Amino acid sequence: MAENKTKVALVTGAAQGIGRGIALKLAEDGFDLAIADLEPQQEKGQDVVQEVEALGRKAVFVPIDVSGKDSFDQAVDTAAEQLGGLDVLVNNAGIAQVQPILEVTQEELEKIFAINVHSIFFGIQAAVRKFDELGVKGKIINAASIAAVKGFPILSAYSASKFAVRGITQTAAQELAPKGHTVNAYGPGIVGTGMWELIDRELHKINGKPIGQNLQENVETIALGRIETPEDVAGVVSFFASNRADYVTGQTLLVDGGMLYN
Repeated sequence: MAENKTKVALVTGAAQGIGRGIALKLAEDGFDLAIADLEPQQEKGQDVVQEVEALGRKAVFVPIDVSGKDSFDQAVDTAAEQLGGLDVLVNNAGIAQVQPILEVTQEELEKIFAINVHSIFFGIQAAVRKFDELGVKGKIINAASIAAVKGFPILSAYSASKFAVRGITQTAAQELAPKGHTVNAYGPGIVGTGMWELIDRELHKINGKPIGQNLQENVETIALGRIETPEDVAGVVSFFASNRADYVTGQTLLVDGGMLYN
């Protein structure tokens, strides 16, 4: 049966952080992996490839600039060719910007929307083209955020981009349901990765609090009492990528330890 065939997932931004955690979890679930990231991240990406292979799965590093449609199309084609198919796309790559709303520039808006929003469109388009070509019912899983359901001060551009991801997820789910494809999103809270280190540093410049204090104060608002790990996020992605989520589409599931209640 086709269900016995090894499934393939492509994860963007997979050379480090949350993307790496997602890739390793999907490998544990039995997926072969395309580790997709920027060309300068290839060395880190190859490390993740080796970690996936140590789990007994196949993996390849695929260079990608998620803000470019042609780059996304090429990455999907390369992944499917080298790994023998494509069943899941995780649109994980993204950036944060910390800036008072009155100081956000046109260049900053264009950059964050190119990476956080345009990539979702290009990823969906590329993945569905490949799903249909291969005759599979695919799963698309997008990176949202707690900032997709509540706007946060000093994170206006980031919040706007993540609200957009949530909206795209809902509309794509409706349009692609007749094909049998599902589209969902995960909404992390405060994850102990480089992104939150950046946010903490930038908040320090704005409010003068010592490095680490802004992060700690935010962590103290988490009901479960600890900072989030990439593995926490990966568990939700694992569910969306599995057949247990075959009847779930158009949803943004918060995985934040109890910060927001949606």
